[in-house]
Amino acid sequence: MSLFFRIANLDDLDEIQTFEKNKLFESVSDPMEREIQSWHSKWRTESLQQHLPLGWSFVAREADKPSEFSKEGLLVGYFIAQPLLFFDGQTQSLWIEHLSYSSLQARDQLCDLGYRLSREKHFQRVYFPNVGQIQNAISHLKPEAWSPTSCFVKTSKANS
Repeated sequence: MSLFFRIANLDDLDEIQTFEKNKLFESVSDPMEREIQSWHSKWRTESLQQHLPLGWSFVAREADKPSEFSKEGLLVGYFIAQPLLFFDGQTQSLWIEHLSYSSLQARDQLCDLGYRLSREKHFQRVYFPNVGQIQNAISHLKPEAWSPTSCFVKTSKANS
């Protein structure tokens, strides 16, 4: 099996929420606490409805025969993102609001995808959630702290 990636859209909303609820079920035993955490999550319905139509969010799937437009294959990760224009002194940046995965391979490749996409589109930075697991995936890119919850990676030589 190999991983393939495609732009996420609103058709993926229910599957993303099921993916997250399953992850939450594994880590939080109390049903009421799980429900409360889902209300404050970055993958709640209104957040996904905002991010998915923009065309900057991606899903990662595991399948034998990947297809660019297929919904086939097991969802193993995704990120929701949006471009930021004239933010923090930069002309264009990619803000990755949330990155979730079920394997280290999916995590690493999703982080790489966000970085490569930003370079390809000539963005100056990509902002990642500042959590340890993601920091491990981008450490070779020399991330810099931006806030307690976010870090950024420079993607152009102009601001290196």
